[in-house]
Amino acid sequence: MTRKNQRLMLVLLALAAIGVAALLALSGLRDQAAFFYAPGDVAGALPPPDKAVRLGGMVARGSVRRAPDGVSIDFVVTDGRATTPVRFSGIAPDLFREGSGVVAEGHFRPDGSFVAANLLAKHDEKYMPPQMAGKMHETRTLEGE
Repeated sequence: MTRKNQRLMLVLLALAAIGVAALLALSGLRDQAAFFYAPGDVAGALPPPDKAVRLGGMVARGSVRRAPDGVSIDFVVTDGRATTPVRFSGIAPDLFREGSGVVAEGHFRPDGSFVAANLLAKHDEKYMPPQMAGKMHETRTLEGE
């Protein structure tokens, strides 16, 4: 075998190894991937039950009901087109409140309700840490002098 053929064979083996590694990584990630849905996306057809998904939207005003056990919360997520009832057991994030954005990770039940294992509260894009807000105020005062 000539050197040119050896190099060609080595390159082909390396490409095959990279392809096999990519296929293994994709097949492993397929089971761990959580697809994102809004309530309007699932109004007609629900994803398979017990498939890990994310449900995002706004917490409907007047919908948050806390159970007496102190850790269970029932609320409704809306995107303006449709609504989905959600049940969460655990400690809710500090930013979780009615009228705010939320992303719930969990799965759908056959009846169309959603069971969340994790809640991610979203803040608006205008959020600024108190330390920065104070510095911005100082900067404006200095510029205004």
